[in-house]
Amino acid sequence: MSEHVVVIYPHPDDEAFGASGTITTFREKGIPVTYLCGTLGEMGRNMGNPTFATRETLPEIRKKELIKACEVLDINLEMLGYRDKTLEFESTEEVAEHLFSFLDKLKPSLVITHYPGHAVHPDHDAFGAAAIKAVEMFPENERPTVWAQAISRTHLEELGEPDVQNDVGEVFTKKFETIQAHKSQADGMLSKVRNEADDIVEATKQWLGVESFYTWNF
Repeated sequence: MSEHVVVIYPHPDDEAFGASGTITTFREKGIPVTYLCGTLGEMGRNMGNPTFATRETLPEIRKKELIKACEVLDINLEMLGYRDKTLEFESTEEVAEHLFSFLDKLKPSLVITHYPGHAVHPDHDAFGAAAIKAVEMFPENERPTVWAQAISRTHLEELGEPDVQNDVGEVFTKKFETIQAHKSQADGMLSKVRNEADDIVEATKQWLGVESFYTWNF
């Protein structure tokens, strides 16, 4: 199996905040990365202050930001066209089959997704569950490794320490650039840091400089 990493998250910017440092280290080694992005995040609460978007214009804005972020990371992008905030109501089996149709072509060595039940947002939990079910469709000896990202407040006490902890400090400039590409979301997420820190990049690195995952046990 040749090395190929597939990242499966539901929203534009999930990859930026969650895994863009790890993605960068793979790309620096020449390993191809494909992002299967579930939705355009069109129900996102962040419309800017002052307001820069409406519910109608936000999907197009976030789509452009997503494309730009993937250009920054130099990764392939597949937009899957699901509706934001509805993934929990989709059939897990049908979403898994949709995801498997990509995985079966790409034959990845590694899949990165959210840890179902520990991913805070219903879309995250639902898409992570479908991603793991999709990987399960491979014969056991052909299954890629799965790194599942847990971000709930209780994940450490319930799951223990993550077995993969990537310090992405050395590539943090690229991670920060990826986050900034998602301007509509980043401005709100980073506003507290911006108000409290002299060096926003360094302060964000303290917060997001380690990317942690659990190797999924099938």
